[in-house]
Order: sequence, then C-alpha cells, then structure tokens
Amino acid sequence: MITFEYQIYSMHNYNSTVESRFIKYAKIDTTADPNSTTFPSSMIQKDLGKVLLQELLDMGVADAEMDEWGYVFGTIPNNTDNASLPTICFCSHMDTAPDVTGKNVKPIVHRNYDGAPITLPDDTNQVITTRQHPYLTKKIGDDLITASGLTLLGADDKAGVAIIMDFANHLLSNPEIKHPSIRILFTPDEEVGRGVDHLDMDKLNADYGYTLDGGVLGSLEDESFSADGVKITVTGISAHPGYAKGKMVNALKVVSEFVASLPKDSWSPETTQDREGFVHPHTIGGGLEEAFVSFIVRDHITAKLAEYETRLEELLKETLSNYPKLEYKFEVTEQYRNMKEIIKDVPFVTDYAVSAMENAGVKPLPTIIRGGTDGSRLSFMGLPCPNIFTGEMAIHSRHEFVSIQDMEKGTATLVELVQIWSKHS
Repeated sequence: MITFEYQIYSMHNYNSTVESRFIKYAKIDTTADPNSTTFPSSMIQKDLGKVLLQELLDMGVADAEMDEWGYVFGTIPNNTDNASLPTICFCSHMDTAPDVTGKNVKPIVHRNYDGAPITLPDDTNQVITTRQHPYLTKKIGDDLITASGLTLLGADDKAGVAIIMDFANHLLSNPEIKHPSIRILFTPDEEVGRGVDHLDMDKLNADYGYTLDGGVLGSLEDESFSADGVKITVTGISAHPGYAKGKMVNALKVVSEFVASLPKDSWSPETTQDREGFVHPHTIGGGLEEAFVSFIVRDHITAKLAEYETRLEELLKETLSNYPKLEYKFEVTEQYRNMKEIIKDVPFVTDYAVSAMENAGVKPLPTIIRGGTDGSRLSFMGLPCPNIFTGEMAIHSRHEFVSIQDMEKGTATLVELVQIWSKHS
C-alpha cells in the first residue's frame, strides 16, 4: 500500500456549506420510477439537475452542463505544473429510491444528539432508536438530519451530492490547494439500476473515479456483488372455470408453488450475510394462462451466478415435473459485475483513498458491498471507481438519517484525496 502520513492541507479555511446544500437538495423530489420506460425514469430528477447546474456555474465551473439524459457534468481544471496527471471523477446519484415516497420531504436538524430516541413529528409511530440503529451510539454530540416521519430523507444519495458540491466550493474558494483535473458527475436512476445506461464516457473523459454513496464514517468499498436478473415465465393451460376439471393448469398457482419450494433457511437475503450470495424473488405476476416471477441473483464471485441459475432452473423443473404439458422461459440478464475484478489491477486508487481518510482524521473501514453502485458498472466501462462514505444511514426508509459532521469529513477526505493525486506519477 502507498501511504501518505502527513496532512497536505489544513481545513482551517473550511467554510462548510454541506448542511444548507443537503437540506435544499433533500426537499426536491427525485424519486425514480422502476416501471417507467423513459430515461430518466422520472423527469423530476432533472429538477435537481438544474439546481446543481446553476450552482456549479455560479461557483465558476465554466463548462458545467446537463445533457439530454439528465447527467450533470463539470470540470475543475488541473492547477499543478504537471499536465500529465490523470483526471479524477467524483460521482453521486440524484435520484432516490421508490421504496418510500420522496415527495414533500421535511428535513429536521437535531443539534448535539444526546442518544435519546428521536420521535418524528409527522408520524409519532416512527421512532429512531440506538437499539434499531446502533451506529447512532457513535454519533452522540453530532448534529443529525432526519425527515419528518412521512417520507424518506434522501441522504442516499443527496448526502454524496452535497459533499461533492461542498468540496467543489471549497476548492474553488481556495485555489492554493493543488489538484489534478477533476470531473464532477451527477447521475439519474441509480436506484433502478440504470444510472449509467446513457452515460457518454468520452464526454466524461476521466481516468479514475470515486462514487460518494457509502454509509458509515470511514467506509471504503472497492468490492461489490456481481449481479444478474432472472425472469421465469410459465405458460399454463386455460379452460372455463366452470368446466375446468382435468383440463385447467393455473400458471399463477404453479409459479407460486415453485417460489414456495425455494430454500427457507439459506440462499436468500434474509438468511445470508458478508460474502454469502443469494437468489431473491422480488416480483410475481400474471394470471391463469401465463405467470412470471423475477429474481435478482447476487454473489461476489461472478462464476457462482451461473451455478445459482442452474440450480434455480433445476428447482423449476422439479416443480414442473408434476405438470408435463406446461412450457417455460428462463431469461437471464446481466446487471453488473464485482468492481474488484477491475480495481485489483490499480490498487493505488483504493490506497490513495485510505491515506486521504487518515490525513483527514478518519479511520478507514474497508468494506464489501452487498449490492452495487454506479461505480460497479463504471469500473467495467473503463473508470475504476471505489465507493467512499457519506454518512447516509437507514436508507430507503422513514428512519433515514445523516450526520452533518460525517458529511463534513467526507469533504475533508476529498480535499486530501485530490492533493494525493496531485503527487501521482
């Protein structure tokens, strides 16, 4: 590992804007729509994109733009004497998850958190406690932001957006901080797995990157799941229900029987952890004549996906052995792959982030992702891209919260990180 055991630049001139930015962004509804065929999946995501574009222009990011797809780009030029330095991208996503509404979010700041339960005022049944969220025990004395109880907060990933914007503001306000060329990227539709579907990598024009979409302070992720989607469709036999005896075979019942045959004590999200993979049915539908079930298949070892899919099809065939006249389709779609397969060849990208955290007074916590980020796909698109903490916690829920101090440490980490890259050879 390459280490930098000194702090290159003091943050004593730091005038934090992360709190006000985050609150402003959280109030803008950017909920993604998994059922939409447009891109972005919801045009409201561009509402935040327009705000970010104007803020970047106001800071002095002269080439800031939002393209037709809703991607927001901007450049902070290299200010060193070394024109050969690589270009570094910092990326966060603008959309929020559709699991809980993101409309009419009311951010609430809880100053100097004392460890007591936080009752959310618009739904007093929503109480955030240290028992449910142990990370809170480490945040006593911090200033926390929550929603009001009726919505998610949107810290996933508006905390990352706010950190990058705060960081850009700090660099542009302190030109003595040396750094290579920096590309800023804000993406739509990460939450529905389409975040980089229309990203123009030539326009991005970066060599290495970091997503800001991690959780606890110090978390650094350069290893994700590999992921496939599987859709199984069963064709039944239709008959009039009044005269169906010995004729009808209800496809929806058969698919339900198949789902019920899956292992109960393993092989699922609710029974696995750490590096254990899973097969997860998430949508079922259809009717008498045709029914389907959709799965996500995950493991950190890409080769295991095919093993899981073979086993899944074998279980399906076992169910269908009782219905010899039925036909089925088994469709596999690649979603993303473990970023480690790319980042292992450029380990300094992760090493620099570790050193930057240490310089910023943050204890690095290397973590594996039981999921994926835009960085998973970006890594395979030519941009090795680990994931850095933002402080976002209890994501996709009404209990979502973020520490202002965690976000400020995110800014400090990026300031240290670009200076380390300025020494890259």
